[in-house]
Amino acid sequence: MLAVIFKHLFFSYGSIEILKDVSFEIETGEYIGIIGPNGGGKTTALKLMLGFLTPNRGTLKVLGKTPASVRTRMGYVPQINVYDKDFPISVLEVVLSGSLSHLNWRGKFPKEVRERAHALIEEIGLSGFEGRPFGSLSGGQAQRVLIARALMCDPEILFLDEPTANVDAKSEERIFNYLKTLQGKKTILIVTHNFDAIIKNVERVLCFQHEVFSMLPKDVCEHFAIGMYHKPGEHSHD
Repeated sequence: MLAVIFKHLFFSYGSIEILKDVSFEIETGEYIGIIGPNGGGKTTALKLMLGFLTPNRGTLKVLGKTPASVRTRMGYVPQINVYDKDFPISVLEVVLSGSLSHLNWRGKFPKEVRERAHALIEEIGLSGFEGRPFGSLSGGQAQRVLIARALMCDPEILFLDEPTANVDAKSEERIFNYLKTLQGKKTILIVTHNFDAIIKNVERVLCFQHEVFSMLPKDVCEHFAIGMYHKPGEHSHD
């Protein structure tokens, strides 16, 4: 089954056209990198797939249905730039917040949900951090905790919006190494500006520049590294 279908999709914010006649398909289990210039439609496409926005025209299906109807089958890792470091919430509480629908009438999580949270914290390499304040973590550690939170519902599709922005190289490597362990088990869509990570990790790249074109990582040419986006086969003339 196809995980995602965009067919002749248009989306505008008022008179500002963001996505123009966009068509592409994503197979179940694919690991997709999403790139493109600022304002090209990357984050808008993510919000459409998550059901937070509705297309003006065209068809959008996620897991064969409308995005809003399958939101519980999707996991989302937002980009974090600023967060309240004094907010009193622990690492374990953040991860458990990915399963709020499982709270019982007493406001408690069932044993199996808590066990899953502990297992995911171990998987992301943060055993022993359960009681730590979330605000005390480094950027890379915080992003790994948000990935664990997104995985609490055992989603079929995992969306990540710039998960390695503002983290050091070692933290970035840890995040991509962990995502590699999910490859084939989940459909993964990751928005990033890191072309080196894209080339090394994903199976296919979708470039958003109001329209969308698909390419293999090996075909992501040197033009992208200096911020010049063009369709495969096109060349800039300086």
